Amino acid sequence: MLADLVLSAADAKQLLGLRYAEWAVRAPSLEADIAAAAMGLDEIGHSRVLYGCLEPLGDDPRRPERQADPASYRNLACTDLSFPTWEHFVAANAIIDNALSVLLRAMLDGSSEVLRTRLRKMLNEERYHLLHGRSWLAQEPADLTAGPLGDAWREALELFGPPQGEVAELAAAGALSGGPEDLRRRLEERIRLPGPDVEIDWSTWDPVRRRTRPGAIDPTTFAMLRGLEERAHAPAGAPRA
Repeated sequence: MLADLVLSAADAKQLLGLRYAEWAVRAPSLEADIAAAAMGLDEIGHSRVLYGCLEPLGDDPRRPERQADPASYRNLACTDLSFPTWEHFVAANAIIDNALSVLLRAMLDGSSEVLRTRLRKMLNEERYHLLHGRSWLAQEPADLTAGPLGDAWREALELFGPPQGEVAELAAAGALSGGPEDLRRRLEERIRLPGPDVEIDWSTWDPVRRRTRPGAIDPTTFAMLRGLEERAHAPAGAPRA
């Protein structure tokens, strides 16, 4: 179960990083352009660290269908497509990014030695992401009940899973330092906003992809991901197109 959760976090971070990077020349200011590029690189780097944790955990849940089916990726629904507006970028940065940090902190404080060893530096690097998201949220009243922020809040809760799901089981076993309600509370503390109560139909929730909304990565992004993975696993010295 823990390896599955790590793979979900890795896929979520990889797609979040790519969507950040797409705004590196589209943000409202030069400073925001630079921030988008830097945070995108951070997230992609963090995803590679998390992928590297799967084998030491003893089980790599990646299956052959990832080679052909974009719906086999475990990214959150908000990153299936490019962020259509800056408001969507801010929602992902302020809510989704921090939800992932909360989940990774629970892994860091859990019983897995490989995660305790490898996640600390990553979480230190997330501090700038936290400050960036907070600064944009502070520019106008934040409504977590509707719009991109509301959607992101729901997806964060779906990432944490149902009250009695595997996150709760991992917390009870000591692999995580908290269950879904603990993670929600920590996210609220991190973003300095109370989150609304959201009714989620857990019967429609996909426990592998950690989402209720169907969909998949767009074909262009999926083809790029396949190319990146092929390059990452190419033998040393192999020619590159």
